[in-house]
Amino acid sequence: MNAAALALLLLALAGALAIALALQIRQRNALRDWLIAPDLHPLPDGRGVWYEIFSRLRKTRKQEQLRRAELGNALERFRLAVQSLPEGVMLLDTQMHIEWLNDAACRQFALDAVRDPGTLAVQLIRQSEFRQLIDSYRARPVKQSTLLRAGSNGEERVLSVTLLPFAATGTLLVATDVTEQVRSELGQRDFIANVSHELRTPLTVITGFLEQFNGDDPPTGEMARRFHRLMAEQAERMNRLIADLLTLSSLESSGQPPRDEVIDVPALLETLRNEALALSAGRHAIDITDSSAGKLRGSADELRSAFGNLVFNAVRYTPAGGKITMAWRLIDGQPTFAVTDTGIGIPPEHIPRLTERFYRVDKGRSTAVGGTGLGLAIVKHVLVRHGGMLKIDSVPGKGSIFTVALPADRRA
Repeated sequence: MNAAALALLLLALAGALAIALALQIRQRNALRDWLIAPDLHPLPDGRGVWYEIFSRLRKTRKQEQLRRAELGNALERFRLAVQSLPEGVMLLDTQMHIEWLNDAACRQFALDAVRDPGTLAVQLIRQSEFRQLIDSYRARPVKQSTLLRAGSNGEERVLSVTLLPFAATGTLLVATDVTEQVRSELGQRDFIANVSHELRTPLTVITGFLEQFNGDDPPTGEMARRFHRLMAEQAERMNRLIADLLTLSSLESSGQPPRDEVIDVPALLETLRNEALALSAGRHAIDITDSSAGKLRGSADELRSAFGNLVFNAVRYTPAGGKITMAWRLIDGQPTFAVTDTGIGIPPEHIPRLTERFYRVDKGRSTAVGGTGLGLAIVKHVLVRHGGMLKIDSVPGKGSIFTVALPADRRA
């Protein structure tokens, strides 16, 4: 090979190397640009080894994008799930700043999901019990809880607030509304206290009289007969109370629908009228003004108890010479029972609570007239079981109207 041919060969090789180097630099620059801004600079197809590299990178990126999309979808599903929880949820950082909170937490604590993140939780929830919970948790970061009273629009709620560790350094706050549970527990305690009181009073009276009979100078004659009569009255009072307690307990605990019996309501009203006349002992005028609604389907025992309680209450709380009427008629297709009296009436502030167990407007008068304090609670539970409603209209000093409306489909 002569010198000229060698020179041409070397020149050709140099050119080829230069082109190859330029291509390598171009591919390298494409890779660099892609690494810096993959969305702005897509990878070329590449040649040779670069084709393999770029193909693997594209595949890896696509897989990463799919994983991110799946994680994003999972995170969004989780966020929506937490957002829809009835419990209030907050994420707090190491300093107890709010990072995120769901809608329930906003409602419970009157917070704003846009405005309040970044603020210390104790600056927004100012109850001393909450600050004590935060201080205790920061000193010992394990699951801890307390009860808080919170509310808006004039309605107080009781919240069980729990702090527990979350992720590496975060804290999760969960607030559960336990208002109804607390009310139930308080109601149960009040119920037990009331039952104890109602039983203690007649027992004290009976015990006192028995001590008189067992003393050195026991009563005789008319005084002995009077003491026996008073003891019998107190024993009867306890019997009525126990009977009403058993009735109420049965109604509250029954998981079964009421019995489906055909009830001759007009005949029932006649029976109730006769019993009311006996209770009245001639002190009242008691009449049935309408019984046109006919027969009814339901539990005969339960509805007799409900209707009877309304009638007998009217007798007890209507002064001598007053008038009591019963009416059983259709109103807008609904069978409706109404008891109207010319009694002492009820102040309006007491009406919403009349169906509570042992609630009395005038405790002294209720005891004197022989009421147990459970009659209207029994009425309420019977009507709930039969799909009915109780309406009370009253004017103090003039009288009351107790109206029971039952579903149209209970007509027999």
